[in-house]
Amino acid sequence: MIPAAPLSMQPRGWQQAWRESVRDPRELLALVGLGHEAARVPAGALEAFALRVPRGFVARMRPGDPDDPLLRQVLPLADELRTVPGFGLDAVGDAAARKARGVIHKYEGRALLVATGSCAINCRYCFRRHFPYAEETAAAGGWADAVAAIAADRGITEVILSGGDPLSLATRKLSELTGLLRDIPHIRRLRIHSRLPVVLPERVDDALLAWLRGLPWPVAVVVHANHANEFDASVGAAMAALRGAGASLLNQAVLLAGVNDSIDALAALCERGFDAGVLPYYLHQLDRVAGTAHFEVDDGRARALHAALVARLPGYLVPRLVRELPGDTSKRAL
Repeated sequence: MIPAAPLSMQPRGWQQAWRESVRDPRELLALVGLGHEAARVPAGALEAFALRVPRGFVARMRPGDPDDPLLRQVLPLADELRTVPGFGLDAVGDAAARKARGVIHKYEGRALLVATGSCAINCRYCFRRHFPYAEETAAAGGWADAVAAIAADRGITEVILSGGDPLSLATRKLSELTGLLRDIPHIRRLRIHSRLPVVLPERVDDALLAWLRGLPWPVAVVVHANHANEFDASVGAAMAALRGAGASLLNQAVLLAGVNDSIDALAALCERGFDAGVLPYYLHQLDRVAGTAHFEVDDGRARALHAALVARLPGYLVPRLVRELPGDTSKRAL
């Protein structure tokens, strides 16, 4: 088991830890002993998509290793500036599935709220790195459009909070939303997709846990970790606290070249996550968004890796290998 250190997160609070995130790639590289690599980072990549990474996540990187799998997820590279056929701005069809401001309705019974455009970390493979958050954020106007759209559709039984990252919102703001959703009788479940418990575990504080305990629905928290090294004692403590508040924990990962595209890396991720109380859920093939082609693993290799994972691990530790395609009625299994 991953040791669950006492959840006495840094007294300065998660907001302060977030404000202290690394924003300059030269500082990031210096912190991991790679200051001489600063020339690798082109200014153009930063202009298109800023760097942001919490210092606690940086501390989990291997010093002196330019191929560290955590560093690779956040360091801007010249590869992002290449134009690659087949890679566009909206690879998963979010725009076509818009139901109301900040509401995406792709699948039967489930509505996704783009709760905010903010994240604690800017992952370079992000499938919403080109999303028009200024126009499409559910929190705008006090959630009115989003809540009205869900209330009007009795077929929606599950609300998914996404973003950005919904846990980057203040707990007061989250409580405001769920207070409005309580009055919609056909909602049966709440799902929260968040990377914060992994990259900024300080976010799992007493106020957040009290909010979770007070929710009237079963809650699934889908966290996002791509490599076993993302789990440390602080993350283990955050996961234990979330479970203690009644949340079911699942992990979704993205198959990424140079990060986790080996059987050993994938198996370690599944086992380390389960040690922290998180059940593997999805292993996504890369969404083909402009600027991310260098992370792509071809389908043949993806299937071979997944087959090897099935052979190595018990079934409950094997995530489903899927791809999201515009217009599909569910994630497509590969």
